[in-house]
Amino acid sequence: MPAPETAEAKRIACAEIVPDCPFTASAATEEELLQKVVAHAARDHGITEVTPELAARVKAAIKSRSMR
Repeated sequence: MPAPETAEAKRIACAEIVPDCPFTASAATEEELLQKVVAHAARDHGITEVTPELAARVKAAIKSRSMR
């Protein structure tokens, strides 16, 4: 049985956290999306340590949308 999140896509726009950043990502689950965000943050912003404050901002920026 698939996880409940598979019916929705999770998405994020980095510009909601870092103004003018064009990066966007989507994934079937929040966990998969966070992996993409962590890789982007390290590669494009030089962020290698995620503070609790940053983690909260990222989670608040995650949106869900139905894939139907």
